[in-house]
Amino acid sequence: MKILVTGGAGFIGSAVTRHIIKNTSDSVINLDKLTYAGNLQSLEHIEKSDRYTFEQVDICDRAELDRVFKQHTPDAVMHLAAESHVDRSITGPAEFIQTNIVGTYTLLEAAREYWNTLDDSAKLAFRFHHISTDEVYGDLPHPDEQDDNAFDKELPLFTEQTSYAPSSPYSASKASSDHLVRAWLRTYGFPTIVTNCSNNYGPYHFPEKLIPLVILNALEGKDLPVYGKGDQIRDWLYVEDHARALYKVVTEGKVGETYNIGGHNEKQNIEVVQTICSILDELVPKKPKYAEQIMFVNDRPGHDRRYAIDSSKMSKELNWTPIETFETGLRKTVQWYLDNQQWCQNVQSGSYQRERLGQINTKTQGE
Repeated sequence: MKILVTGGAGFIGSAVTRHIIKNTSDSVINLDKLTYAGNLQSLEHIEKSDRYTFEQVDICDRAELDRVFKQHTPDAVMHLAAESHVDRSITGPAEFIQTNIVGTYTLLEAAREYWNTLDDSAKLAFRFHHISTDEVYGDLPHPDEQDDNAFDKELPLFTEQTSYAPSSPYSASKASSDHLVRAWLRTYGFPTIVTNCSNNYGPYHFPEKLIPLVILNALEGKDLPVYGKGDQIRDWLYVEDHARALYKVVTEGKVGETYNIGGHNEKQNIEVVQTICSILDELVPKKPKYAEQIMFVNDRPGHDRRYAIDSSKMSKELNWTPIETFETGLRKTVQWYLDNQQWCQNVQSGSYQRERLGQINTKTQGE
């Protein structure tokens, strides 16, 4: 197969691209605009492969998309290109509307026009795989919210049938793109598949997200900011496990289906930060210990309290389960950042120095 991967220089996209080139005989056309979060250094180990091609293209540029489809004639699209940081979406939602909604629409139309030129067998085999997030579902009941009578009951998980209730500009824009993809299937018969994943972590993660931010701040002796009480719960998925799952879906998944992909690792944010500190205490010991740098800060506006995914459909229908536990995956992640300080320095632009984003200015004009 020839697979067009949008956002292939980003965190998850580069993991998917590396997985395909290293573990299959398929080819990848990596289409990426190369925004602040996209970096070709994440692909330096596979960039010389004759099965890898890079195209620097914005998914909102219809003419360039048409050229790419005509020139490379892909058998499938894996659409990962997106603005993805909740805090950035709070500060500047316009980019999220443009990329995640308008960009997905533009890509769908370019792909559909290309698909209509294929012969019947190629048309039948073609897939448009849209990669999304569990945040479109909103949040779930938190253990703290359960009464004594419900203490022994299992808390609910997100399933493929969970209703959408996005909380942030980011998740609302992703929910919109999910709806567009399903509408193109229903209206035009365009062969789409949707996946919704839990929080990813692992190597090559841009350091605005919690885990790389904490690792790098800890090593530099900076504060380790934790929102609110740190009791927000996330299900953590190692990015290479996610890449395997996504390849399973695009090659074996059924058209029209949605698959939830989770790591089976529900952890409170404070627990994640404390675990990173403990690993660093072991690998790069210092006094005082890293946990002394933890600082609680005002919570994010509209912060969802709990996410958790039921990925049993992936297990039953596609025979996928995560390999890494949270403990093994996090240790690998910390070690990777220790071993790749140059990559970390290179990807941080001069305009972003790991400062907090997403705070709302509530002062009225003239104050």
